Order: sequence, then C-alpha cells, then structure tokens
Amino acid sequence: TIMAIVYSKIAIGLLIAGISTLVFGTVLVFVGPIIIDEQIVKNTQINPQNELSYNMWKDIPVPFFMSVYFFNVVNPKEILLGEKPLVEQRGPYVYSEKRSKDNITFHTNKTVSFCEYRQYFFEESMSAGNESDVVTIPNMLVLGASVMLEKLPLPARLLISSTFTMFKEGPFVTKSVGELMWGYDSKLVDFLTAFFPDMVPIKGKFGLFAEFNNSNTGLFTVFTGQDDIRKVHKIDSWNGLKNVNYWNSDQCNMINGTAGQMWPPFLTTESTLPFYSPDACRSMELVYENPGMVKGIPVFRFVAPKTLFANGSDYHPNEGFCPCRQSGLLNVSSCRHKSPVFISHPHFYNADPALLATVNGLSPNKEDHSLFIDIHPVRKSRHTDVHKPQLRIHSIKNEGEQLPSLFTSVYRIIQNLQAGRVQELSASHSPLNVWGSTGLKGGLIKPTNCSCPL
Repeated sequence: TIMAIVYSKIAIGLLIAGISTLVFGTVLVFVGPIIIDEQIVKNTQINPQNELSYNMWKDIPVPFFMSVYFFNVVNPKEILLGEKPLVEQRGPYVYSEKRSKDNITFHTNKTVSFCEYRQYFFEESMSAGNESDVVTIPNMLVLGASVMLEKLPLPARLLISSTFTMFKEGPFVTKSVGELMWGYDSKLVDFLTAFFPDMVPIKGKFGLFAEFNNSNTGLFTVFTGQDDIRKVHKIDSWNGLKNVNYWNSDQCNMINGTAGQMWPPFLTTESTLPFYSPDACRSMELVYENPGMVKGIPVFRFVAPKTLFANGSDYHPNEGFCPCRQSGLLNVSSCRHKSPVFISHPHFYNADPALLATVNGLSPNKEDHSLFIDIHPVRKSRHTDVHKPQLRIHSIKNEGEQLPSLFTSVYRIIQNLQAGRVQELSASHSPLNVWGSTGLKGGLIKPTNCSCPL
C-alpha cells in the first residue's frame, strides 16, 4: 500500500541518518582530538603569521600584579640594647605590571630573540595602604656597605666608615614605602658612587626597585616550536649564554626551561615546570602537586619543592650554590656585585627552624607563603601565578663576641668602623631578616650582564 511505502522510505531515511551519525561520531572521536591538538599546536607556536596568538605573546594582555610586603621593625632602640628583633608585616602594596617584548629577531634555527620590558603602576584600590605609609627597616645601604668593606684596604675602610657618621647613617632607616621602593636621595650613595663606583653600581636615588621599573630581564633567545612543539618557549640562550658562571658546579650554572611565563602544551602529572629566573640568577623547577579548578577551568598546581633553597648538606645537588647558610636561604651575592643579598620564601617558610628563632613576628604557613603556579595542562596558560620570594641581607658578627642579637652585631660593626677598629671584623656571618615581597622581582641592584638597551 501507499502508507507502507511511505513508512518504508521513512525507516530507510532514519536508518541512513543513524548510520551517518554513528560514522560521523566515530570519526569525530578519533579525528576530533587530532584536529583540536593541531589547532593548539598552531596557536602555541611563536609565529608572526598567526597574528592573534603572536600579538598576545608579544604584548601579554593578561594582567600581572606584584604584591609587596615590608617587615616593619617595631623595636629598633631596644634591639640595639640587646633585645630580639620584633617585626610586623605591612602590606600588601600592590603594583600592576605591564610587560611588552621588543627587539624581536627571528633566527634560521627556529628560535627568536627578544627583550621584555617591565613597568609598574601602584594600585591603591588593591593595596592595604598607600605609598606614603612610613615603615622602619634595617638600613640595607649601610649594612651592605659594612659587609663589603671587608675586602677594601684599611685607608679606604676608614674613609667610608667615617661617612656613616658624617651623613648621619645608622643601622635603621625610616622612609615611606614609595621612597623605599623607587628610591630616595642619599649623600652616602653619592659619595660611594663618586669615589668607589665598583662598590655601589647604582647612580642617583637608592631604592629596592629603583633599577627595575622600565627595565628588562636580559636578552632571551627561545625556541618558537615551529619544528618541534615540545621545545616551544624553552630557552636556547640568555644574553648569548648557554650557561651562567655565578655558581660552583656545572649543574647549578645550567640555564634550563623557559623564561617562566609559558611552557609547552600537553602537560601531565609527571611533568615539571623548569624556568630560568634572571632575578634569582639561577634555574628553578616546580613539581606537580594536585589538580584543581580556577573559575571553572581545570588546572594543575605546580609547587616549589622543599629542596629548592635547601643547603648542600641537606640536598647534595645544591652544593654548587654554596657557600651556604641554613636550609631555606639562597645566597645570590655572586650575581649581585658581591653585595650580601639572600633570597628565601616569606617568613622563612620551608626553612631551617633555627632561622625563625632569630626574630619575633614571623608565622610561616603554606597557604600564604608557598610558591606555586596553577596552569592549564593542555593550553599551558597560567591561571594563578604566585611567586613569593623574600629578600634579605646578611650581617657580620665580631669574632669572639657573644652578642645578644643580630641587630646588635650590626650596630657593633658600625661602631667599630666609625672608631677605626676595622681589624676586629671577621668573616663570620649571621642571618638578618630584612623584608619580604611577593613576585620574583626583588633586588637591591640591577641584574648584571644585561644585553638589552635600557
């Protein structure tokens, strides 16, 4: 009948549609991921022909923020009388950071060279205070100069030590946050720059970040991934170097991983995130901890292992970073013009407990003070990036004296220098906790060996 024929045609049509859908679905299951992966590879490569992704790599549209915390010294007078230092954390003082790449040059070996410039802008609405806030911290200029005097001839040491009194420089300094961050006029700096330019390689104002605004982190040459996506963003050289010469072993001097912003795609739980940090003068590596969600996006969390700043005794591969102090401190004086600068996690998190005993007011915990990155495992884009190093300076202790506190030892040094008793100084060092900040940007002096125009 006519109805039977119609039903038969409908059934055949539905059968064909069903088979087509099944075939298409089967093909999509196997081909779909390949197509998606190809698009990810295409968009991950550093290639000017891919205008959208290239412009995002060149001028990163994602906002970066740097939160700075100061340890305000509560009892400076009592410290000089022998009491243990008491500090209170002040901040955060939040700065938005604009990053842009310049001097971009592509090479025939599928690499690209560039300089990345950084600008900082204070974000009062995100901060717990203003740049006009006043804090008291150890006078890092005086303490650093005191330590660096050791290797100078006696007449030079006597001359410099007399300037501490002449310019009314003491063991502590009280300044606004803005001055400490971006610089303040110092007659001591002017004097040292004029007569000992190699000792203090800065000009003009002295500040913790004075040389970092509108600066760059050196000339990076990285792989574009156009021939092998597994190599994309990995460093080929930094300032023309395959290795640095700051440390005492080949392994510690290696320049590994990426520049710390992007990694190759398709991460697994077995992956690590190696990167080279010019500010820390070394390569570092984060390890997988656990999966998570950030605003509905699946991410892998990678964290700094406890061995990151361990000393050579506790972790043998780190012997090349010595001379070492307690675990939890990284001595970066070798790349900071021999100034006694050290890096650790904030509040001495994951450090030797003995360090906490040197000062009151610290309370390390994983949530607030660990270093971690949340990253999409396929697209390798970061969703949460928390670098939390703490910058510190080391002081010298007089040989043979059992001084009641670290700050007192510094004050005694200054007294000895001013009195001309410089021969009493020894090379015995004691840790002096000065201040902490989030963001791997901290430094008293601009990094050396910069190959990019300023």
